[in-house]
Amino acid sequence: MQLILSAGLIAIVVGWGLLSPATMAKVFDLALAEITRDFGAFYLWVVLALVLLCGFLAFSRYGSLRLGADDEAPEFSTFSWFSMLFAAGMGIGLVFWGVAEPLSHYGTAPPGITAGTPEAANAAMRYAFFHWGLHPWAIYAVVALAIGFFQFRRGGAALVSTSTESLPWLFVRRLSPMFNVLAVIATAFGVAASLGIGALQINSGLNRVFGLPIGTGSQLGIIAVTTALFLTSAVTGVDRGIKWLSSINLVIAAALAVAVFVLGPTVAIIDTFTTTLGSYLSEFVRMSLRTTPFRDSAWVGGWTVFYWAWWISWSPFVGLFIARVSRGRTIREFILGAVMAPTLAAFVWFSVFGGTALTMEIWQHVPIAAAVKADVSTALFAMFDALPLSTLLSSVATLLVLVFFVTSGDSATLVLGMMSTGGDPNPSTKVKVLWGLLVAGIASSLLLAGGVKAVQTATIVFALPFAFVILLMALALWRGVRDDWRDGQAEEQRLRKRMREIASQ
Repeated sequence: MQLILSAGLIAIVVGWGLLSPATMAKVFDLALAEITRDFGAFYLWVVLALVLLCGFLAFSRYGSLRLGADDEAPEFSTFSWFSMLFAAGMGIGLVFWGVAEPLSHYGTAPPGITAGTPEAANAAMRYAFFHWGLHPWAIYAVVALAIGFFQFRRGGAALVSTSTESLPWLFVRRLSPMFNVLAVIATAFGVAASLGIGALQINSGLNRVFGLPIGTGSQLGIIAVTTALFLTSAVTGVDRGIKWLSSINLVIAAALAVAVFVLGPTVAIIDTFTTTLGSYLSEFVRMSLRTTPFRDSAWVGGWTVFYWAWWISWSPFVGLFIARVSRGRTIREFILGAVMAPTLAAFVWFSVFGGTALTMEIWQHVPIAAAVKADVSTALFAMFDALPLSTLLSSVATLLVLVFFVTSGDSATLVLGMMSTGGDPNPSTKVKVLWGLLVAGIASSLLLAGGVKAVQTATIVFALPFAFVILLMALALWRGVRDDWRDGQAEEQRLRKRMREIASQ
């Protein structure tokens, strides 16, 4: 029933996008504007609360609880585990926005800062850290922990509803199946929109390296080839295809970052990381709760609130996948590995790529900001043009986006397969292929209809009801870890009492 309902709703939106893309774009743009204006503060409070919850769970007594049996070992090595969660979480986004976002903030600065100034450059890097740091990973981590806790410790299914069904309120338990439908819809459209965006950047990279024409035909061909690749990876399973590709991807990303660090303004990159980390920490609370009630500015809504909604819309996909590969980890280990480590990696990435681009823009007058304004997908390659070995760097970056594209696609087919088969952790090949083709079809049809931006906006709109679902999942998680800790303490006391009785005999 859930599969039929979610697929039916997806088909309706896709049909709408094909038949009347302008109308769909107008409706969803209006809805997005209303949501970011009226619920902006709600998003800010919810996401900050999730960050605080992660910090509390990691450093409290509950951090020793394990996702699984108390003596269960992790299923994957730390390197493979980190590679998979990072690739699924935001790998392709970092490549796409690593240069583009800081340059966008530099050209259109946050409220109260003059664009094109040193202050704007500092704020640009600080907000890049903010938008890709602790907050998005905390969203993913809470969803993943809620799913993993009730799946691996309580024997539940790998579904969003498993955690909410543990709550004592009847109306929540009755609505829980609909939460799974929301999760499937958000995942399908979020991944489809990302595939469309990824195709645009791959097209720009292939144009820069091989002269491939930029256009819909090329982008549809890219989607077809990459779909074949990620379906091949998906059917080989997590233990082989997804794990291997994710590990390869992390190595390529690290090599590219090291190359830019060495070939670019190395000292400026180090200074950028140091200064921005300090300002991020000192401005953390203010940025987390910043709105602009006395300014006629849509900047916070257009960037921060939009990002928080986007991460929330991706959370069922990323959260369920991270839960799938995290069995055997303690809560403390999970949060350190799934929140702190990716955050630090994102900081380094933006310092290397954003810091290099800003240095070139300000001191060498390389027109990267103009390239960002003209076409965001070309920003990274515009920076490479000003570095030695530009063709090689562009080739490696294009390969990186391609592999991230594949890892996102195969992770998505696995998660959609799990959600549509009642939480089966290893859905059949037929189910995974079906979802892979469906997601590729959504991306292709919306690309033809010019509706990729509209469906991206639609995904954000779906995030609003799911934000309330995440709050319920967080509450269920808190109740679950509290009860398990108490039960564990009571059992330990009974064992100690029994041992004393035996010793006294």
